Amino acid sequence: MYYEMTIAGCKRQLPLCKLNDDLMIGAFVIFGDQELTVACARDLLKIAPDYDYLLTAEAKGIPLIHEMARQHGDKKYFLARKKPKLYMTGVFEVDVDSITTADHQKLYLDVKDAEMMKGKRILIVDDVISTGKSLAALEKLCKEAGAEICGRMGILAEGDAIGREDIRYLEPLPLFNSKGEAIG
Repeated sequence: MYYEMTIAGCKRQLPLCKLNDDLMIGAFVIFGDQELTVACARDLLKIAPDYDYLLTAEAKGIPLIHEMARQHGDKKYFLARKKPKLYMTGVFEVDVDSITTADHQKLYLDVKDAEMMKGKRILIVDDVISTGKSLAALEKLCKEAGAEICGRMGILAEGDAIGREDIRYLEPLPLFNSKGEAIG
């Protein structure tokens, strides 16, 4: 089963994936879809607040903020990693439980990056905003770094996130029942 939608002028078929016996989600993956990534970055920048730096969580947000930074002329953006890396000078860490990941996760921000973020306006970007748990984890990292969160945005808002007034997004993505019918 698929859900067809148009995002930033690009028509796509999203496969429906079972979360449990009663609920399915439309799987949205921009990896490898250069046309969609470029179009979404362009359209998000049109509605983005003024910012100093972009921040996303590994991994699906990476091509999106890279393209947003390229189009906007930014020389730097930040990434919260799922595992600390040897090159990190130290880390801030937060817990996150995402709807699309089976296991409990942590996100890590390099202390060196945190120092650059201090006192700066950070725009948090994700591909899909659903439960808001990933956003909350990124917000916590920003606060620990002493950064100001100037906005939250995603390509799609799913489920309860559709009604949130504190996020900006391009398109709503409904949830689906076990028959593949949009709900809510």
